[in-house]
Order: sequence, then C-alpha cells, then structure tokens
Amino acid sequence: MLTMEEALKQSDMRFAAGEIVKGIVIEVRPKEVLVDIGYKSEGVIPANEFEDIKSVRVGDEVDVLIERLEDKDGMVVLSKEKAEFKKNWDKILQIANEGATVKGKVKAVVKGGLLVNIGVEAFLPASQIDIVPPKNLQQFVGNSYDFKVVKINQDRQNIVLSRRELIEQERNERRQKLLNEMVPGDIRKGTVKNITDFGAFIDLNGLDGLLHITDMSWGRVGHPSEILKVGQEIDVVVLDINKEKERVSLGLKQKLANPWTTSNRSTPSALTSKARWLTWCPMARL
Repeated sequence: MLTMEEALKQSDMRFAAGEIVKGIVIEVRPKEVLVDIGYKSEGVIPANEFEDIKSVRVGDEVDVLIERLEDKDGMVVLSKEKAEFKKNWDKILQIANEGATVKGKVKAVVKGGLLVNIGVEAFLPASQIDIVPPKNLQQFVGNSYDFKVVKINQDRQNIVLSRRELIEQERNERRQKLLNEMVPGDIRKGTVKNITDFGAFIDLNGLDGLLHITDMSWGRVGHPSEILKVGQEIDVVVLDINKEKERVSLGLKQKLANPWTTSNRSTPSALTSKARWLTWCPMARL
C-alpha cells in the first residue's frame, strides 16, 4: 500500500508545466479565481482572463494550462487564456497549412496592419488587406472575411494572412470568364476606374477595358472628364477583344445611331482597334 508521501510523488508526475488539464472552480475572488486541478495545492487564474468574471460560478469546469507548479505562496500558477490558445493553435495547424483559406474576424488595428482572430490571433499586413492598400484600417474592425494563410512560424507561434491574394485570385477567375463569354457587340455595365487624356479605363467587374476618347461621342470631346467621372456606372459596347493580351476596346457612342450616316453625310474616319491600343500604349509603336 502506498504511503501518503509516495502517493503525492506519484500524483505529482501527472502534472507538468505546459500541460493542459481540467479544473473545477472552488472560489471566485475580485482579482483571481481559485481552481482545483487535483494537485496537492489549488491553482490560481487572474480574473482578467475571464470574459465576464461575474458569470463565473463555483463548480464550473475550466480547461487550464499549468504555467508553474508552485509560486512563492505555494500555489499552482494557471492560465485559461494560454490553454485556449494552445488548443486552438494545435487545431489551426491541423486545418490551416500555408496556402489554406480560413475565416476570421478582424479584432483590432495594430502597427503595420490588422489583428485577426482565426481561433488564434494572426497578423494581416496593411499591404495584404486589399488590391489597393486602404487608408482607413478602422473600417475593417469587427468584420469577418476569408483569408489565405501565407506564413506560419511555429517557433514564435504566429501566423501571417493575406486577403489581397484571395481578391486577386477571384478577380483573375472573373477576368478569364469574361474574356471567354464576351463577343464584339455586347453591351456591358462597367464603372469608370481611371480617366486619362486619351480615354478612360472601365472596370467590367474583373476586367479593365479601354474606352478611347474617340469612341465616347459622335461629336468632338476635348477631354474625357467632360463626359465621365471616376466611380460613374455606364453601359458600354464591346468593340474588340484580344484574349491573348487580355485587352478589350469599348465604345460609348456606338449605342447611338451615327448622326453623320443618318444625315447622309460622309462618315468621319474612326480609329481602328490597333490605333486605339497604340494611343493607349505608345511603346507599342517602337
């Protein structure tokens, strides 16, 4: 039969720093919670590790991580937060390798980016939030998104995420679908993305097309900004498609009858598709 001393020694072998064990709340204090884990002395958890200390009751079961088996007062030092992190970290490593997609909720703005909760806290660099890095990061706090896991450092137990890569991947898929579906003569809805001296770039929901200044109106246009503004939604006609170079020429005036034709006047010459792209990209002339 085991002596009391031998029983305690055998019991001690069941516990070690870094292990997660189950405990029972035996007392709730203003700044700490006492927990019985079956060890020779009770354990203590800081009250701030509980979301709502007022909801904690004697008899509640809680998973805790053993930080130290004994402090200066002979108490076991426990952590509820670290137990949750360790469990979630192991789970994340099983389901989220580098390259995997995970869902997370933006927790806070931190230096250089955002802090995201995916079961454990992960870092989302500002450059990886969107295709164009946003100026106001606070607008993302509290929202949930899908993220791509780009780097896992097991030694430091940190994870780096990217939302931009998923957006770019989705955009590429939409672009290929549009290129395969569109044919000259189609009328498509788009948004003015950028205005230049020679025309405007129109976002067709995944594919940018060029609306040349000569295809904006049957009349004379001094500058594209006379007709369009950035962010404006318009219907455009697909004039030409180059699938290999992923280029699309668009028209606005082609939705209306040519007044020169209807009035039996000679039709002014229009730029050919090739000429439009030469205007867009002067280097192509070399």
